[in-house]
Amino acid sequence: MRYPVLKTTGDGMTMLAFDDLLWYPGEDWRAQAACATVEHDVFFPQGGEPEDAIEAKAVCAVCPVRDDCLEYALATNQSEGVWGGLDASERRRMRRRLRDRARRRAS
Repeated sequence: MRYPVLKTTGDGMTMLAFDDLLWYPGEDWRAQAACATVEHDVFFPQGGEPEDAIEAKAVCAVCPVRDDCLEYALATNQSEGVWGGLDASERRRMRRRLRDRARRRAS
């Protein structure tokens, strides 16, 4: 799995990005996903409680492309649902940890 790093754009903005763009929309990881035959509502539970995502996370736990899915969610800043076995709040924490780690390395 590739991890994002902090990058500074030409206008001085800092953003979370991958070292290199290796994500292309035509990749077929979704066809290999364990969730391909599961109702999509399972991955977008209405409640905000952790137990609401248990069913989705069980599907993700056995998915052969779980890392690709998580990478996609991080790269495209998915703010809802379960992606790569992590819910939205878990992905926010992951982004924060990665951002903090990158800042420590840069200093």
